[in-house]
Amino acid sequence: MSTRTVLHSLIAAELHRELDPRVVAFARALAQRSPAAYAVLFYGSALRDADFSGLLDFYVVASPLRDWHSSRTAALANELLPVNVSYEELTVDGQTLRAKVAVLSPAQLRAGMRPAAIDTTIWARFSQPAACVWVRDAAAQDAIDADVMQAVVTAARWAALLGPESGTAADYWQLLYQHTYAVELRVERGGARAQSLLAYGGGRYAQLLPLAWRAAGIAYREAGELLTPALSADARRSAQAAWSLRRLAGKPLNILRLAKAAFTFDNGADYLAWKIERHSGFRLELSDWQRRHPVIAAPRLLWRLWRRGVLR
Repeated sequence: MSTRTVLHSLIAAELHRELDPRVVAFARALAQRSPAAYAVLFYGSALRDADFSGLLDFYVVASPLRDWHSSRTAALANELLPVNVSYEELTVDGQTLRAKVAVLSPAQLRAGMRPAAIDTTIWARFSQPAACVWVRDAAAQDAIDADVMQAVVTAARWAALLGPESGTAADYWQLLYQHTYAVELRVERGGARAQSLLAYGGGRYAQLLPLAWRAAGIAYREAGELLTPALSADARRSAQAAWSLRRLAGKPLNILRLAKAAFTFDNGADYLAWKIERHSGFRLELSDWQRRHPVIAAPRLLWRLWRRGVLR
């Protein structure tokens, strides 16, 4: 079999693994909201550790976006600056599950997987373990499998270009994720975050890297666990310059998304209330008006939380 066939088989098996029925129920509930649903992808810490007490992370791929969203403004915002995000709750077998749901189109997903993408967020997410929980049809499934494989190839290519001249697979992935997390606005340190990712399924990353390098057309030498990609100094310098552009664009893109979320984050007030109760034990009761107008209601709510000592 060709390298790409082997890599595709590994990614497809990972994407279509058996999952907890509660996750499947949540994904199906999301898909049933609109005929625009194309696929529902599951990723993040809950996939890795099966702890459903926090937030589940889903991507809903929808086409057309205007048929997914209830307002033209939200659809336009999603078209211009993906992704749109919502907070969702679903009770399954007596347990309340909570999820952060990001929405984008198939074209946006595909564009975000390519090495040329200025925004590194999508390919970095999907180079990590993910699952396709629901898909519209066989053609959509094939497209999703190919897109996620491209994310792994893109990540491996950048890992070679930004990584050491020689090192273990873990060295390359570790440095890559330090680069991608540094591009984003994050509370946690990139190095610690990268280590936690590699601690889960480190064998997966070691298996995928040489396959993805071959799929990307990158030759390499192998000596035991040490890998040495055949890259010229000019190629590395060009990559550093290209990454500088992504680093400069990354945080402004994050800030723009945060600003957009103030107006398009569905159920954002409920998400805030859940986060406050989870971390402080204080239950914030919200009125219907506050749910409909979270931006206007925010100053009064923040003052109330400060007065009660919840915020310091």
